[in-house]
Amino acid sequence: MRKPKPSSNWFFVDESGDPTFYDRKGNLIVGREGCSPILVLGFIETQQPEPIRQALQRLQSEVLADPYFEGVPSLAKTAVAFHAKDDLPEIRYRIFKLLSELDFKAQFVVARKIERVFRNSFHASEGEFYDHLVSHLFKNTLHRYQQNLVYFAKRGSRSRQAPLSNAIRRGVAQFELQWNTRVTSDVTVQAQMPKGEPCLSVIDYMNWAVYRAFTHGEMRYYRQVEQHVSLLVDLYDTENYPKNWYTRKNAFDIKKITPLQLGPVTGRTA
Repeated sequence: MRKPKPSSNWFFVDESGDPTFYDRKGNLIVGREGCSPILVLGFIETQQPEPIRQALQRLQSEVLADPYFEGVPSLAKTAVAFHAKDDLPEIRYRIFKLLSELDFKAQFVVARKIERVFRNSFHASEGEFYDHLVSHLFKNTLHRYQQNLVYFAKRGSRSRQAPLSNAIRRGVAQFELQWNTRVTSDVTVQAQMPKGEPCLSVIDYMNWAVYRAFTHGEMRYYRQVEQHVSLLVDLYDTENYPKNWYTRKNAFDIKKITPLQLGPVTGRTA
């Protein structure tokens, strides 16, 4: 294995969907309204985050100053940070156009929420399920540069910096075991509010494009930014294995996946 490059690499990480399987009474609710059928975990990486930050900040200033958007209720959220779910379609279009021009790479792990896997592999623990995806996402990425700075989107007051740091290190340990080598690069993990880090809006939009492709069959958002995607793993599409690893040679298309079960499921006690 090559020695890590003596420079820094930035990762900005977020999710789309949720790790929830059950309601408060223990009933399975995957596929019902308010509970996502998948969890997408992704990152963008770049060696030069500042130009990305500046580009997003310029666009945000332009949007807020545009009289066309005056009085739109959702603009209050846009003023804090761009968020694909909340932004107006006109704003969303401008952001996707901008993202197509920026310099970064992206990787994703998509986890279908299969109860059997959740109970047998993760002891029905949302934390274990989520952290396994983190380990998988970072397993083959942190040996290339000497300094790795990982920023997770912090949601409200809930910070998971320590568990996520441990999940990343487990991924590194798996890489070391698989390749019989030792990773000597440094890793720093920090939770950051999207308001304070524009690059988190980029991964929010990238995740949203992947999520829309899986849940709505819409590829147009993904097509706008697919040149940035170096890896997308549909982790539990076992019927499609090993073609469920999508790379530049095996480009992702929603028509290639095993159809996702999106309808309501029968609730039962966990």
